[in-house]
Amino acid sequence: MTQARTIALIGAPGAGKSTVGQHLAARLGLPFIDVDAAIEAAQGRLIREIFADSGEAHFRALERDATVAALADPGVVALGSGAVLAAEVGEALRGAAVVWLQVSVAQASRRLGLNQAGVLVLGNLRATLIKQLAERTPVYQNLATISVDTDHAGASAIVERIVTELKEDDR
Repeated sequence: MTQARTIALIGAPGAGKSTVGQHLAARLGLPFIDVDAAIEAAQGRLIREIFADSGEAHFRALERDATVAALADPGVVALGSGAVLAAEVGEALRGAAVVWLQVSVAQASRRLGLNQAGVLVLGNLRATLIKQLAERTPVYQNLATISVDTDHAGASAIVERIVTELKEDDR
């Protein structure tokens, strides 16, 4: 890669967008933005608090605006898992390298620590992950210019795979 570009990381919760994004940005010498963290910093509260206090529609508007702003400049951007559902985000992703970090429900559950939760909570959260993956996978597939299975690889190996794919795209 000879020039700065925008690299967007998309995928389900637990796919590794934040972790991989930090490592990828460092590897490429680019700035890193985690959209969820940026929203929390700007709002002074956690995303779950925004959902509880102001509702999902309000959060999705914040997420859409923060994502579109983050994608406007070169760097590595970790999108919230549902951000891709907004048409404006889809438009903002045009011209970016869009990396879909694929993850299974089982692996996402482990990474999110859900296996430590009670059975009832685990069932509900697993069901939510299954529903989200069913709804969002076709969108992720449509937007992705690069897809990487993250189930059996660490962050360093995933970063190297992405860097290799980006170099091939530059040819």
